[in-house]
Amino acid sequence: MFLSASFKTVSQAVASVGLLGLLLAPPAHAQRKNKGQATNADGSLAATTAAPGKPARLLPLFGGLSPAQATQIIGEAQLKAIAASFASTTEASTFFATKGFEYLRENNPDTAAYRFNLAWLLNPQNPDAYRGLGIVASADATPDAAIGLLNKGFALAPNNSLIMSDLGTSYLIRYSQTKKKKDLATGLDLLQRATAADPANAIAWQQLARGLYYQEKYAEAWAAVHKGQNASVSSLDLDLVTDLLAKLPDPQGTFK
Repeated sequence: MFLSASFKTVSQAVASVGLLGLLLAPPAHAQRKNKGQATNADGSLAATTAAPGKPARLLPLFGGLSPAQATQIIGEAQLKAIAASFASTTEASTFFATKGFEYLRENNPDTAAYRFNLAWLLNPQNPDAYRGLGIVASADATPDAAIGLLNKGFALAPNNSLIMSDLGTSYLIRYSQTKKKKDLATGLDLLQRATAADPANAIAWQQLARGLYYQEKYAEAWAAVHKGQNASVSSLDLDLVTDLLAKLPDPQGTFK
């Protein structure tokens, strides 16, 4: 389940991709049309269908390669041709990160991973590249890889509500597997910061509610559920609602 979808949506899908992406709302970025030097219409190499052993270009950060090694896979001349379609490598990176989120929404994680890898290679300081790759990695059985990538993005954009939300959700997913209190505390802190930075981040509210549920703070969890619902009805985690109803009736009487 991809993170960026909704905790229970993608996370489960991304644990719920609800997990993270669920938060799949990339910032609005200006896009430029390419000049046709590359294979794809967006100026990049075509990504092939992933096989059991995926090629490096479809793995987050090319499977852990250095930028120099990754450049050899793409081809230095090809990378320069791609960048030449834009005013700067920073603009090119923004373009490919935006395309990556679009492919995630279309449930095409392999093509998305390649676009995010290009975004990273063109500008290693682009936090959206790490966020996107973190969402891709959230499909793994354990959230460790996603947490590592999202932390890289968080270091570059510490006030980004979406990254905080995705990262907080990832820690909650890990807590559900390990029951380590540190993971729960870290997840809750990030989600509280995400909702403070952007009160309209509905997914963050729902994930915060899940964390409060884990702490057995059911009244507070219900309050967070309703705040998320008010921001976006589609953000509701109905499984969480069911779990909460078993512990405490909805104080507002909305769910019965």
